[in-house]
Amino acid sequence: MIDFDYADAPVPVREEIRAAHRREWEKLARPGCWWSGRERVAIAAAVRGAASCSLCAERRGVVSPLALQGRHDHDGVLADVAVEMVHQVSADPGRLSRAWFDKVAADGLAPERYVEALGVIVVVVNIDGFCRGLGVPPPPLPEPVPGEPSRYRPAAAVPGVGFVPMIPAGHARGAEADLYHGPRAPNVLRAMSLVPEAVRSLHALSAVHYLTIREVPDPRARRTLDRAQMELLAGRVSALSECFY
Repeated sequence: MIDFDYADAPVPVREEIRAAHRREWEKLARPGCWWSGRERVAIAAAVRGAASCSLCAERRGVVSPLALQGRHDHDGVLADVAVEMVHQVSADPGRLSRAWFDKVAADGLAPERYVEALGVIVVVVNIDGFCRGLGVPPPPLPEPVPGEPSRYRPAAAVPGVGFVPMIPAGHARGAEADLYHGPRAPNVLRAMSLVPEAVRSLHALSAVHYLTIREVPDPRARRTLDRAQMELLAGRVSALSECFY
């Protein structure tokens, strides 16, 4: 088990952060709904590999990712279409398009597998970004846990306004009752609701890095920083990252 003690960090790291990182990293190695543990760890490796991929570097110089086809650098554990999805989302998310999504779907990447891979990307980007901000090395990838994916698909997920089926706001009930915390739901949660565990991971990381989902609408919510300071930093990072919102 990877300890996540952050002993080399220049500032103290709260235990709740360390515990959340430990839990999510362990979860990353276990079989999910649609990918095995080995495949999930390979997705995490592909997230990191996108930064040095020669095809990704070439694509950044052309008008559209679809304008330059080729094979991404990878270790062969995942199919090429899965690596295409992980690298594009990790290295060049500002240029995702419906045409690109339709192509990876036509090449065999099912929406359920797309969303679960997206959930792994979120975990790796969150924790690696945290380490980069502290100036400490990112954690080693965990050893995969054997077993088969559950292939669980929530019955309430339906096609809608996004690329993939989602659970509509107000329809997260039963086993999914914990996903939205009320009749309304942010798009960022609904977008991953086809794989409920991906939403739960997002909840867990948001709660320790920022605010719980329940606290987000409350302008009085704060941690060490007050809400105005949080939003100033968040707005600046979003602008630098060319975030859609």
